[in-house]
Amino acid sequence: MSGGSKEEIVIVGGGPAGAAAACILAGAKRPVLLIERDAEPRHKVCGEFLSIEAQTYLAHLGIDLDALGASSISRLRLVRKRKLIEVGLPFVAKGLSRRILDEALLQQARSRGARIIRGMAVRTVSADPSQIRIDTGAHGTIAAGAVFLATGKHDVRGVKRVSAGAMDDLIGFKMHYRLARKQQQALEDAVEIILFSGGYAGLQLVEQDIANLCLVVSRKCFEQVGKSWDSLLDHIVDECPHLAERLQGTEPLFERPLSIFQIPYGFLHLADPTEPQGLFRVGDQVGVIPSFTGEGMSIALHSGYLAASIFLAYGRASSLFHHQMRFDIQRSIRLASILNHAVRHAMGQQAVFHLCRIWPATMQHVTTLTRVQEASMSRALLAP
Repeated sequence: MSGGSKEEIVIVGGGPAGAAAACILAGAKRPVLLIERDAEPRHKVCGEFLSIEAQTYLAHLGIDLDALGASSISRLRLVRKRKLIEVGLPFVAKGLSRRILDEALLQQARSRGARIIRGMAVRTVSADPSQIRIDTGAHGTIAAGAVFLATGKHDVRGVKRVSAGAMDDLIGFKMHYRLARKQQQALEDAVEIILFSGGYAGLQLVEQDIANLCLVVSRKCFEQVGKSWDSLLDHIVDECPHLAERLQGTEPLFERPLSIFQIPYGFLHLADPTEPQGLFRVGDQVGVIPSFTGEGMSIALHSGYLAASIFLAYGRASSLFHHQMRFDIQRSIRLASILNHAVRHAMGQQAVFHLCRIWPATMQHVTTLTRVQEASMSRALLAP
């Protein structure tokens, strides 16, 4: 692609939000071009937890999680230092790596008629009242009637998020492990949330009995422990013998951990009257929920589905989508953000853990209250 071209619909980003939108739009016989910057499937920093809401959307999109080898998760464990609390989840969750899931969604979008270009980066996005222009550098400029911005936590020049008020001093890490057989069996059917000084971690199985350790730590803590993955992991296992036991005899499956800086937890897009109609922000471009809730994937899928449905019903009315999306997820993000603030500090962690120990149902209530609500899902699923 060189020079300039025109497209009716362009989706920038091939993660769950962008691919979901592509599936719905292409399934409605609309011409869709999806641009994905990665030339090949790859792993991404993500807890890889699929709630019942995420599973519902994926089933509607034709994704068979069991056929892809997803693990099943029915128990939640909260771990702090030497203490552990366990409760049953109010649903059976699934675990599946983003590398597998994202590729399955892209293939589904392609099978429905979406055109997909891989290995192309978008440099800038600009707009006037009638069209949106996408600069892809050496590949030229694309003029689009509507753009679905699905670039995850990475902003694009010209349409950067206004994330004032969001936490941006957090660093995320992810590593896959092959656990020792005994520890694999102990982790089976559970997700473990591990609290430590300066952050928290999540540990669960995904496909092929691979364990995903995904964690969030404050920049200050990371600097204090020496600004390296090894020193950070030493800090966590010294404080949490439970994790030390889990990781004993493990085989790391990445040469080095994946990482992402300045995660804007608590970000919630506010519809901007100066932003052009036809620019639909989906996934982390519309809202970023703290990862311990396990609801980031559901929100991404919901946003892609809802944006595509509103476009099919009302055309370029992206402000309508942003208002509806904010209504759908603001309670979940605000509650999760309050809890995220609490568990970043020792006293807050102690208080949360104590409450969960004397009233274990608290963990189930939080799990329920931070979900995408059924009424919101019904609006998206029943829309044209």
